[in-house]
Amino acid sequence: MNPVVSVTEFYFKYLRSGLVLKNINLEIEKGSFTVIIGPSGAGKTTLCKAITGIVPYYTGGDYAGDVKVLGETTKGKKVSDLAMKVGLMLEDYESQLVSLTAGEEVAFSLLNHGFPPDEAEERTRRALEDVGLPGRENYQLDELSGGQRQRLALASLLAVHPEVIVLDEPVSAMDPDGGESLYKLLGKIREEYGTTFIVVEHRVEFVLPYMTNLIAVKNGEIAGQGTCEEVVSRIYEDTELRPLLPDLWQIKRGLEISTGQRFRLWRSTEEAAEELRMKGFGKGVRA
Repeated sequence: MNPVVSVTEFYFKYLRSGLVLKNINLEIEKGSFTVIIGPSGAGKTTLCKAITGIVPYYTGGDYAGDVKVLGETTKGKKVSDLAMKVGLMLEDYESQLVSLTAGEEVAFSLLNHGFPPDEAEERTRRALEDVGLPGRENYQLDELSGGQRQRLALASLLAVHPEVIVLDEPVSAMDPDGGESLYKLLGKIREEYGTTFIVVEHRVEFVLPYMTNLIAVKNGEIAGQGTCEEVVSRIYEDTELRPLLPDLWQIKRGLEISTGQRFRLWRSTEEAAEELRMKGFGKGVRA
């Protein structure tokens, strides 16, 4: 395994709070697409902030353990320095937008990192094109829809070309078509650039075709982690976590338990219907 993120025996509590993260141990493999699931308040967002150095070095709080990104500890690092290696887009993406126009928004982080103006302009153009906002450099932010502003926040991360991108509920402001489109884009970026993605998501059906690994967080602890194939059965056994799995995987595991047969880890209804027909579950099975 070639981890780009390594978290070791990490504990964290905010000021005047109880423990939010408890004995977190995990590794994120280079080039993987890891999805984090868990109930509300489980610590998912705090874990994302810890991976990017915001917790505890910006928020404050008490901690123990260590977080390493690309082999280097986040201890003593500035969040701005870490942003060149690992980018973060929070669910409250609006709070990360600071400029008047789309072009200025993307160029802002590039210029702050010392990129020459010509290179910043080219990276801005390419990043907006990558997220489906070509030619929008001069658009005012209030001329963009919520989904487009979310894509703009993503473009600001992509322009820097970090090796790791962490996204917290990236399709929360999008309709189903927008959600599918965004994850298709992320899958393309992963293939083209080898970017490692870590995504908190409760609408897991959108990311089914692309995810390689799954982490379940419950009560501030890791309840399961590994490749999707390794971890789905374990998560299914937890009645609180089971509803967070995509419907296809819940159906798959339920059928395995009731029939004693094994099925592939379905990535689409078409794939599920095809295997069910092949295994004789009736001619009426349709995608």
